[in-house]
Amino acid sequence: MTKVFVHGNPETEAIWDDLLGELARRGITDTVTLVPPGFGAPVPAGFGATQSEYRDWLLAELRAVPGEIDLVGHDWGAGHVYGVLAAEPGIVRSWAADCAGLLHPDYVWHDAAQGWQTAGAGEEMVAGMVALDDDTFATVFGGLGMGDTIARKVKKWVNGEMAASILSLYRSGAQPAMAALGSAFRSAAPANGLVLIAENDHYAGDHGMHAEVAAWVGAATARLGGVGHWWMVEDPRSAADVLTAHWAR
Repeated sequence: MTKVFVHGNPETEAIWDDLLGELARRGITDTVTLVPPGFGAPVPAGFGATQSEYRDWLLAELRAVPGEIDLVGHDWGAGHVYGVLAAEPGIVRSWAADCAGLLHPDYVWHDAAQGWQTAGAGEEMVAGMVALDDDTFATVFGGLGMGDTIARKVKKWVNGEMAASILSLYRSGAQPAMAALGSAFRSAAPANGLVLIAENDHYAGDHGMHAEVAAWVGAATARLGGVGHWWMVEDPRSAADVLTAHWAR
């Protein structure tokens, strides 16, 4: 089985480096990182960077992977995973994703997302992020849990394309869009799931929301203690423990 990883915003596939290294030490090397356009890969001509376009992009990428797939999503990468599973629940053997609260009908976007969703304010916010020098970006995002080394790798792709992609993606995901996705996901009832709940991550709702979404589809939950949004960077060993146990079930 191929282990496929999808990241979110503002990120590149570098966020998986430490986790993939830990998995490799355990003999798990059949891994693929898929890179959403604008977030570590160029944006193709005509690609509008909306929620539905990323869903269709991920569906196409998964269909090109031979054999069975164990899919892992983080942040908006998790959002893309949920979109795929709502559309085609049997496309993967298993799935694991965080930020499940995004799908809850009571979810309210966090402050930064609401800023990006606001005309004018959003443009100023992403322009400010692009303008940060490498050291400042590493200080800000490293301090949030991304880590200095990973943040510096990510910064290489923090450019105008990422900025435009952030605005388009978040505006296409403004409510009630995520609630509608949650309803579709619940109806699709994808099997063999694991909802990852990082103890100190509050971007996608509270822990109760994550657990409730998991219960909708009979997914297991795993609580990751002492870590925040970038749990795969903060504690890759524990993350590998949780994922390998999930894949073995």
